[in-house]
Amino acid sequence: MIIDIKAASAQDYPLLQAIWSRSVLATHDFLKPEDYAEIKGALIPHYFPAVSLYKAIDRNTREILGFIGVLNGGVEMLFIDANARGKGVGRRLLDFAIHHLAATHLDVNEQNSQAVGFYQHYACQQTHRSDVDSAGKPYPILTMKLPKKIPSNGSSHE
Repeated sequence: MIIDIKAASAQDYPLLQAIWSRSVLATHDFLKPEDYAEIKGALIPHYFPAVSLYKAIDRNTREILGFIGVLNGGVEMLFIDANARGKGVGRRLLDFAIHHLAATHLDVNEQNSQAVGFYQHYACQQTHRSDVDSAGKPYPILTMKLPKKIPSNGSSHE
């Protein structure tokens, strides 16, 4: 699969919100329903416009596979559609964020073991842990430093 990275626009927001929803439902079983609804409702009016937002697109099908948002060197969001996970989309988006958006760090829910494992495999290193998220809710957050040199996984990313 050849993946292109393109800037997202407000026209993409509904599709990105749907990808966020499918991704979160597949990976965030710890999230309370009311918190899920609150975050989902804030994506389009608040969270998406606040970051440099990029989408990963399958070059052949033109389908949006996932997205990344970066602000002040921090990866604020990285979500991959549930049916596109494990195909190199997350790695491709992180590679792009490091090279083109000067991303240096990220926060991840400690309870999202799949994401934590992905970032560890990518050679991210934990630098901090908080018992609560940025909204003060009881979702522990790990701050991780992105590698300066992108780790090789033996495959090509086009």
